[in-house]
Amino acid sequence: MPPVPVQVPAPVIAPSAVRTALLDWYDANRRALVWRPAPGQDRPDPYRVWLSEVMLQQTTTPHATPYFLAFTARWPTVSDLAAAPDAEVMAAWAGLGYYARARNLLACARAVAGQHGGVFPDTEAGLLALPGVGAYTAAAVAAIAFDRPANVVDGNVERVMARLFAVGTPLPAAKPELRRRAATLVADDRPGDWAQALMDLGATVCRPGRPLCERCPLTSWCAAFRSGAPERFPLKTKKADRPHRRGVAWVLRDGVGRVALVQRPQKGLLGGMLGLPTSDWSVDPVETPPPSPAAWREAGAVAHVFTHFALTLEVRAGEMRAGEGSGPLVWTPVEEALASLPTVFRKALERGLSD
Repeated sequence: MPPVPVQVPAPVIAPSAVRTALLDWYDANRRALVWRPAPGQDRPDPYRVWLSEVMLQQTTTPHATPYFLAFTARWPTVSDLAAAPDAEVMAAWAGLGYYARARNLLACARAVAGQHGGVFPDTEAGLLALPGVGAYTAAAVAAIAFDRPANVVDGNVERVMARLFAVGTPLPAAKPELRRRAATLVADDRPGDWAQALMDLGATVCRPGRPLCERCPLTSWCAAFRSGAPERFPLKTKKADRPHRRGVAWVLRDGVGRVALVQRPQKGLLGGMLGLPTSDWSVDPVETPPPSPAAWREAGAVAHVFTHFALTLEVRAGEMRAGEGSGPLVWTPVEEALASLPTVFRKALERGLSD
């Protein structure tokens, strides 16, 4: 059953007072993140802001940080990234998941380099016109990099708004209302800091589960706090059970330290990536012939969870001489494959190597 809407008296919000309280808190408590310049330094680099926001979609800050450092060391400008071969960028992205983001990253970088002289548009509308840039990313880059008054709403901001206004409609139906609530607090004064202050508050204080209300600068206005149970917000509709699919992955070695990989189709899950040869992934998989007539042996199974389904791969291991397999096999050093394959294939390769 969906959660019952919660009725809490509407709060009386003084936007200027809320903004002052939160910005004062941010000045004293802002997170030191590798993509943020220190206070008093130059305005944030739009390339670094954009890259960090793309990486942080569906990814935690600790997980994204080493990837950001590696990308900016290897490709320090958007034009450098635009000139990089697809395969190198996709391999560097491996482990961050949601690989369509990597393809969109390259498309956007090449548009900025080719159509805008390597300079990001400085308005929300201009950013939104770039390939692969959605409403959230356009607003975040406009606010943080260019100090434009944009309404930046991520999951952290949704949670802060749901609690501040005690929004009784469950997510995801509440999203439009949460955006409207957040828009009432956007102003011309320090819009970049305001966006980051809201995100920092949600990440460190107004957390999922038990919020740290004793540390929050907004409790004077927070309706959820006054209700006595702020952790109830935001309400969420129960998610449907994730379907389970099965398949087979083949770990084929050549006896000299290499493993056979294949290039996946450009469209679809993990599109354009190198991966292990596999069968189709389905609820009721059909037996698929292996990529070679080698003597195959069972090597166990690995599990992986994607956004829309869970997957179990039966791993089969074998060995043969390079060049004997059928199909376009890409013979790759094992260590290189372990470092660059998407997580699901790395798991299967590790299982096959341990056999």
